[in-house]
Amino acid sequence: MNTLHGRLKGLYNGTSHTSSLFRFGLLAFDVITITYFIVSSMVSLGPWTILLDFFIAGVLGTDFAARLWIARNRFRHLMNVASLVDIIVIVTLLVPLIAENFAFLRVVRALRLLRSYRVLKDLRKEFPYFAKHEDIIQSIVNLSVFIFFITALVYVMQVSVNDDISNYVDALYFTVTTLTTTGFGDITLHGTSGHLLSVVIMVVGVGLFLRLIQTIFHPTKVRHTCPTCGLNRHDPDAVHCKHCGVVLNIETEGE
Repeated sequence: MNTLHGRLKGLYNGTSHTSSLFRFGLLAFDVITITYFIVSSMVSLGPWTILLDFFIAGVLGTDFAARLWIARNRFRHLMNVASLVDIIVIVTLLVPLIAENFAFLRVVRALRLLRSYRVLKDLRKEFPYFAKHEDIIQSIVNLSVFIFFITALVYVMQVSVNDDISNYVDALYFTVTTLTTTGFGDITLHGTSGHLLSVVIMVVGVGLFLRLIQTIFHPTKVRHTCPTCGLNRHDPDAVHCKHCGVVLNIETEGE
């Protein structure tokens, strides 16, 4: 058992080439399953999807158990946001009839993407493009999760009471038009709960949406390694390093 524990710990946290490949495999599996979750929520698939859901649940459950087993503080790991997300996703996969209305929350699995220090380190090492545009890529992932999470709330709360929202695409359409302040008005949310949700989306959601958009096109920090202390995140217009004070030569496009 100790040998197995050590091997798992090496695969999840090690620095070998095999460990990197293993983590890349988990990342690829996450991307594929998240894509499947999004597509399956928009279209009606056959009964074989139940078997596929059980298979995915088995893989995610095994991964969850392995991470929990090798964690230093298991209770703290269990209370981690990513772990709670995994539990939600696994439950919706194992009991689809009970959790049918919450199946769309499976997309929050994307919260785990790019949240592992080891995975980020591997990506920076193996892919120069990722190292150069890491902040933008992370912002795009966060924006996508935010949009699909809000869409899930709209769908779950309105699908049974609103004839205008009969599928996930309708909810996605309403969410995007509201967040972008376009507001065509052809779809509105019904009932008191729907009106309150609309208020939350317009007041809170639009602000967060615009902030996430801003982080993509105008990042608050730029990556430039200080030649003296190694600090690699600075203000776009920084002249001196905030940590050691050395003069920086951050490349800019000018005005």
